[in-house]
Amino acid sequence: MKAIWNNEILAEAPQEDLIRIEGNWYFPPKSLNWEFFQESDHHTTCPWKGEASYYDAVVIDKTNEFGAWYYPEPKPTAIERVGKDFSNYVAFWNGIEVTE
Repeated sequence: MKAIWNNEILAEAPQEDLIRIEGNWYFPPKSLNWEFFQESDHHTTCPWKGEASYYDAVVIDKTNEFGAWYYPEPKPTAIERVGKDFSNYVAFWNGIEVTE
């Protein structure tokens, strides 16, 4: 699976290494091409997963604000519900395409 934006591969991993939650693929941190990510100060809260943090995706001269999100410390009940610890796994949106 790949996360692609602005003709660059932001993340790539075999599907079996990803976690699917609520229709979104979450990539393990080791699969990210970190040169394309900048920490954002944006946060949101999911009632059952906890507080999400965000990355901006930056490719050449374009920035996709809040294009990737992750849960640094998901609620223990969320980990139980998902069946796997998804701490720091990264999901994408806002025009970032996830494909096989």
